[in-house]
Amino acid sequence: MVLFKHTGRVRGLRRFGAIARVLVKHGFSDLLDRILSHRATLDPLAPSDALKGKSIYPSPRRIRKVLEELGPSFIKLGQLMSTRADLFPPEYIEEFKKLQDRVPPVDFDEIKRVVEKDLKHPLEDSFSTFTADSLAAASVAQVHLARLKTGESVAVKVVRPGITKKIREDIRLMYYFAEKIENAFEIGKVIGAVNLVKEFERNIYRELDMLTEAGNIERFAENFKDVAELYIPKVHWDHTSKSVLVMEHIEGIKMDRVEELEAHGIDPKEVAMIGLHSFSRQLMEFGLFHADPHPANVIVMYDGRVSLVDFGITGYLDDETMLLIANLFLGYAEHDYDVIMDALEEAGLIDPDTMDLASFRADLKDISEPFYGRSLQTISVRDVYDQVIRLVLKYQIHLPRNLLLLLKTFIQTESLGKILGSDANLLEVTRPYAKALLMRGYDAHKMMRNLGRETRSLARYLKMMPKVVYDLLRLTASGKHRLELRHTGFQHFDTKLEKGINRLTVGMVISASLVAASLILNSSQKVMEFSIEFFGTHVVSVTALLGLVGYTMATILGLWLIISIFRSGKM
Repeated sequence: MVLFKHTGRVRGLRRFGAIARVLVKHGFSDLLDRILSHRATLDPLAPSDALKGKSIYPSPRRIRKVLEELGPSFIKLGQLMSTRADLFPPEYIEEFKKLQDRVPPVDFDEIKRVVEKDLKHPLEDSFSTFTADSLAAASVAQVHLARLKTGESVAVKVVRPGITKKIREDIRLMYYFAEKIENAFEIGKVIGAVNLVKEFERNIYRELDMLTEAGNIERFAENFKDVAELYIPKVHWDHTSKSVLVMEHIEGIKMDRVEELEAHGIDPKEVAMIGLHSFSRQLMEFGLFHADPHPANVIVMYDGRVSLVDFGITGYLDDETMLLIANLFLGYAEHDYDVIMDALEEAGLIDPDTMDLASFRADLKDISEPFYGRSLQTISVRDVYDQVIRLVLKYQIHLPRNLLLLLKTFIQTESLGKILGSDANLLEVTRPYAKALLMRGYDAHKMMRNLGRETRSLARYLKMMPKVVYDLLRLTASGKHRLELRHTGFQHFDTKLEKGINRLTVGMVISASLVAASLILNSSQKVMEFSIEFFGTHVVSVTALLGLVGYTMATILGLWLIISIFRSGKM
């Protein structure tokens, strides 16, 4: 993505001017001046203070108003920012959450043109009826109720005409402003403004592609095909394209309408349990979760089944993250903070070399203990979330986006559970799924698959090694690089080696002396016998005398060697 160096080179100059006018209108003229001037200005706050949200931040309400007035792209950016509690202070997160992409619906004639262009035939060829009024209208797409020629009732989700081009233009401007903000403000570097735009670009293009959403629906349907109480709508692929998604229309009651559920003989608490069990399976069995479970996206069918709709925002978890989540849930369920700490360290979220793990463990325990054994009705996941984020900021932990998205989804799930009056214990519901995942994570098939993956990686590195060595030696020979070998810890190596060899030599001498003395003393041959007066007259041979001397020397040397080894402390 090109980062623009001067406003005159920005395509869509009219849009650039509109953004500038909105900033000035809401009191950001000084900010705009510092962005457009080519001066790098350091903020008075250090990064750690900046993250805590001081006066360096403009009013959160003013920022929200700016984003709302700038339109769909910037509203979506603000919604992404609302999930980044690791970057923005709580008051900003709360304000960004107020951003709603409710916009006036596009005229039906324009929607009709999009559908006919993508499906390559007139609307009447596919649909017997197609309502002109939309069921829902958002910044990216809007939904219409229709009926296929086969008689099936369907919901048709259509990407707003021209929105892709507009978002692409806005993204270019976002990159321009993000680069300028990083250059002009220290806080821009702390937040990582350019990376935030990159994340937004990746997510928004996924949301614009109806084929991606249709694929997610199919994956959910396959994952839950054996669960009778959860229903995933059918995708009509023959009528689905990049800009048009045609899926089964689900008749039912929005999940938060408790009185209406009870009027139809449906137990709200049972509905909440279905939701909790399905969410646990999404996290710990499939690695794919519905990341926007607000009431309008969860429909309770009249027969008591629960249906998920609108799969525009989904989260993905790899095997390692799934195991991390399982260990965290199991550790909390069993009050085992060693398991929790090991899981966090193995995932690279905490570093024993740069963090005070004892303090972190104590803080973690302080925020966790009060929530044990309590039901959803007595726990605020929102409070837990806020405390976790404070811990993240205090110890400067970088959370991957999928975990932040997961935390946001937990808050929405908890909110639905409370509305439905659930008295379930979240940890107890998730415990069996966590245990099953951990057992599955270490089964033979998975171990062999991981071994195969590591072997392929090793083979790739070995294949690259000759070229790397050749390039290194070539550059060294040409004088462009200097190869320097250093060793440390060998300063007294020669002395220690000599000492060890001397001890080994003495030990060999002792052994030889003992063996020789034993042979001589046990020999029947006597050489040069003579008599000595020592407590009487004794006949002694030279061979016996030599054996005795050998034993004496071996004993003295042996005692000296043992004492020296003990004194060195290297026994």
